[in-house]
Amino acid sequence: MTAIDAVARNFTALLRTGRFTAAGDAYWAEEVTSVEPADLANGTPASISGFAATRAKTEARFGEHAIVELGIDGPFVTGDQFALFLDMLIADPGGGVAQPFTEIAIFTVRNGRIVEERFFYD
Repeated sequence: MTAIDAVARNFTALLRTGRFTAAGDAYWAEEVTSVEPADLANGTPASISGFAATRAKTEARFGEHAIVELGIDGPFVTGDQFALFLDMLIADPGGGVAQPFTEIAIFTVRNGRIVEERFFYD
């Protein structure tokens, strides 16, 4: 197994157990960049850089929504990147109706750390 395969599999295993922040803590580089299609509803810019900013974005995102169901296909590894297909049912923490949400996430790895995560969704 190559280093990228190990990062991809271990990172994905943490996500599958709902440990999104722990996955980042284990694998984000200090200079990680996180890119969304647009600014988030909570005011977070579409593109942020740095470990602390990416961690805060992740905590806010999953603090605002409860994941009722999570399905992950992948990781699909090529070169220094891996991709995941995520299917979720997400509800407001107040018990709102769960809505489906699907995204593609692409991660770039250098020296055993994720240096960029890029998300694709409508």
